[in-house]
Amino acid sequence: METTSSMVQIDAVDGRMASFLARPAGGGTFPAVIVVMEAFGLNDHIKNVATRIAEQGYVTLAPDMYYRQNGAVAGYDNLPEAIRLMSSLVDDKIVADMDAVIGYLRNQASVLADRIGVTGFCMGGRISFLAACRCSGLKASAPFYGGGIGGLLDLAPRLACPALLFFGDRDSFIPKEEVERIRKTLQDLGKPAEVKVYPGAGHGFFCEARSSYDAEAAKDAWERLGHFFEAHLKS
Repeated sequence: METTSSMVQIDAVDGRMASFLARPAGGGTFPAVIVVMEAFGLNDHIKNVATRIAEQGYVTLAPDMYYRQNGAVAGYDNLPEAIRLMSSLVDDKIVADMDAVIGYLRNQASVLADRIGVTGFCMGGRISFLAACRCSGLKASAPFYGGGIGGLLDLAPRLACPALLFFGDRDSFIPKEEVERIRKTLQDLGKPAEVKVYPGAGHGFFCEARSSYDAEAAKDAWERLGHFFEAHLKS
């Protein structure tokens, strides 16, 4: 499906948040997916993911969570800078920013306002889980290797939509024990959540620009992500 894309500005809690918006070309209304960036910023990889999802029939929006830092981007070879930028964010403001993003999408004529999902990577995976617990209006959440989700499990009873969580079993940032604790907590709470772990995959396995890219795991995760959003946002 052909798409169009542009940068838009969203009124957020601390100013104007630049965001990458992609949508199917032509008219019509569509479900929407928020694509939350990694700790490295709103870079070409995240925009590419948003475009690929839009090609499947969604309006996608990738917000710049670093708008307070003037849209800073760190290279994949500069982890200390990415950690510094990530550490500047606080959860209450993240939630307010995500509420603003959801509100923006709801007001778009091309968006089915009751069919908005979220996915995110690395830091964005954690934000995807946080938003699914604290923001209203999300119908599906698919975090990829969300470091820190284990620290949000006190919020798990508030998880208000189906979730599909992706991890690699060789992730040096997320211990296997944490992944198992996430799985068990969601299972014990009876949440409609699935935890998918890829043997041999490390942190960032979905990103072709990173040395940890795992083509086989990325292909399978992409297919599962497509089925997940189709089931919960299109049916």
